Amino acid sequence: MKAAEPRPAPAPAFPDSLCHSCAAPPRYVTSDRGSIFIYCPIFKRYPPQPVHACTAYAPRPERGA
Repeated sequence: MKAAEPRPAPAPAFPDSLCHSCAAPPRYVTSDRGSIFIYCPIFKRYPPQPVHACTAYAPRPERGA
């Protein structure tokens, strides 16, 4: 029996969205149909994607910094 090969991590939905690098952090929700939504815990809603400007954006600190 062969061991399962690791799959590469899927690319994030809306890769140019600020949400992915926000310190909030966002929550990713996948619908039954496979659509991906990004929930903002600061605004408590799902902003239209991609987000290119946000008044509450704070960059996530670098790991090991």
